[in-house]
Amino acid sequence: EFQLVESGGGAVQVGGSLTLSCEASGTTYSPYCMAWFRQRPGEEREGVAGLLIGGSPTYADSVKGRFTISKDDAKNTLYLQMDSLKPEDTATYFCAGAHLDIYCSTIFPLGMDYWGKGALVAVSS
Repeated sequence: EFQLVESGGGAVQVGGSLTLSCEASGTTYSPYCMAWFRQRPGEEREGVAGLLIGGSPTYADSVKGRFTISKDDAKNTLYLQMDSLKPEDTATYFCAGAHLDIYCSTIFPLGMDYWGKGALVAVSS
């Protein structure tokens, strides 16, 4: 079974930085593309960043230039470096994995096969 566990969430002030981690267990995540999503209360889950199987990243326009997705294969861990945080970045962040690159390329939540339970990020002014 492929399991994902997020960590690194917390409270941060506007303009600050935070790094989320997502550790995969059960099997190596190398055969899967990976992505980060977020969900604000009362809203639908939205794509934030994706990392294709070959390593190419993709970002939502709202985070482009501020967030960086990366992974460490040796640690089976996916990261999301978040800089210049804004109040609208406040959300629960989820990491996810998919068998098909197209879903990470488009950061499409319905196409993901595996999900973590989420980590809360709160940005205050």
